[in-house]
Amino acid sequence: MNLRDVKKDIQYVIGAFIDDCTLFLNVNPGKNADEIAGLIDKAVDLFNDLRDKVVKSAGAENPKLCFTSIRKELLEKTDALYDELAACAKKGLGK
Repeated sequence: MNLRDVKKDIQYVIGAFIDDCTLFLNVNPGKNADEIAGLIDKAVDLFNDLRDKVVKSAGAENPKLCFTSIRKELLEKTDALYDELAACAKKGLGK
């Protein structure tokens, strides 16, 4: 695991989440648009936060350990964002 791989993982996972949000908005125009925009903002903030952590961790004594921790945080926080998206979708579809 190296710096480049972790950066790519962050970009891919968060990019996929934003794509899913955009897809929901395109399929369901006008439904919960403000909430979905808020989720996208949270995803962008997460992206920036994790990228900053990666850059700072690159100079650490044991960067691989830091990268593993960052990757775990990425997955946990993205899962939480997907849970929020699912709740928003259920509410927006009247279920």
